[in-house]
Amino acid sequence: MKLHVLEREIRLPIPVAQAWEFVADPRNLARITPPDMGFKVTSPLPERMYAGLIITYTVRPLLRVPITWVTEITHMDEPRMFVDEQRFGPYRFWHHQHLFSEIPGGVAMRDIVHYALPKRARAVHPFLIGPRLQLIFDHRRRVLEEMFGVYPDPQSPRLTP
Repeated sequence: MKLHVLEREIRLPIPVAQAWEFVADPRNLARITPPDMGFKVTSPLPERMYAGLIITYTVRPLLRVPITWVTEITHMDEPRMFVDEQRFGPYRFWHHQHLFSEIPGGVAMRDIVHYALPKRARAVHPFLIGPRLQLIFDHRRRVLEEMFGVYPDPQSPRLTP
């Protein structure tokens, strides 16, 4: 089994507590998922996630083919991290860590996803599945920056009015 790793980090100019409040509400997952994926939660959702929470949904990740995906929040250490793992779905293995750390003037939100594909999908990973995952996380970055602002890059020149 080949294990792939996807790592992404986004920095936002908001406190860790505000970032956590947003992600701790599982209803917000639909807000940060690309619309063309047809994401639809099919299980009741609580206002706040907790370890042991099972979430079921349908999604159309590739070629508009609907699939059922079941994930479980397996670990939670508020407001530092949580882990979701696929129980049933398109991957042979899916383990997604969400890590939050305070930085000067904001929060760093880091995603580490370990995943493996079923045999029938391995050949298309380099040109279909891998790039699609990158696009999903690009979309999340854009949505979160639109909602909460862009973290200032200390290397960028400051514009004065």
